[in-house]
Amino acid sequence: MKLKINALSLLVLVMSCASKKDIHYLQNIDADVTQKVNYQSSTIQPNDILKITVESVVPEAASPYNRGVNQGMVPQNLQLLQLDGYLVSLNNTIDFPVLGEISVANKTTIQLAQHLKDRLEAEGHLTEANINVRLINAKFTILGEVNQPGTYNFTEQNITLLQALGYAGDLTINGTREDILLSREVDGVRKVTHIDLTNADFMNSEYYFIKPNDMIVVNQNEPRVKQAGFISNVSTVLTIASLALSVTILLTR
Repeated sequence: MKLKINALSLLVLVMSCASKKDIHYLQNIDADVTQKVNYQSSTIQPNDILKITVESVVPEAASPYNRGVNQGMVPQNLQLLQLDGYLVSLNNTIDFPVLGEISVANKTTIQLAQHLKDRLEAEGHLTEANINVRLINAKFTILGEVNQPGTYNFTEQNITLLQALGYAGDLTINGTREDILLSREVDGVRKVTHIDLTNADFMNSEYYFIKPNDMIVVNQNEPRVKQAGFISNVSTVLTIASLALSVTILLTR
């Protein structure tokens, strides 16, 4: 009986182990490879908050377009910046001073800046305008087997999937590297894809850089799933078997 219990314990131990193949990233990457990085520009989406800064050769002429500035306010943090920003409506528009309702559909922040510059100059509102548009509520969410799941803000123009995982403290040892789930909504269309972090090929895909509002889910790997279900039951079985053996010995004395 003791031999059977030891054998079962050994089986449980083997089944709960993960190999290097399960946990190493980018296993097929060449250490000496050189590739061009294709940066991406995201289009503006509903509920985005934009910080639009307008400058001109005549500063007074540009002040009506700069929210908060003409009241002498200098935002000290991201929350205050967002309160003074332009919220994109569900119809992909913003209400801009003097020009009125402006469509931002299918435009990047750079394209919107150019569009505003062209209109303000063409319609005689400003001379030699300099306009900067930034998205100030960019965020992504990571759930599952990471050390710090949650929603994270970022201000960079481009961050990679690996950087996003770094925000969350990396995957735990129980996270599956071969099947990261990424859900993305762009222009009213939801795309869901599965990414294998052990394979470097994803670095050349459209999902290498994440986009605002991406949802990343890291599921439990197979050993962890077994430990949560089958293996915990085995522990119970071993306890019962040990108790039964003790009772048997006592009754046969």
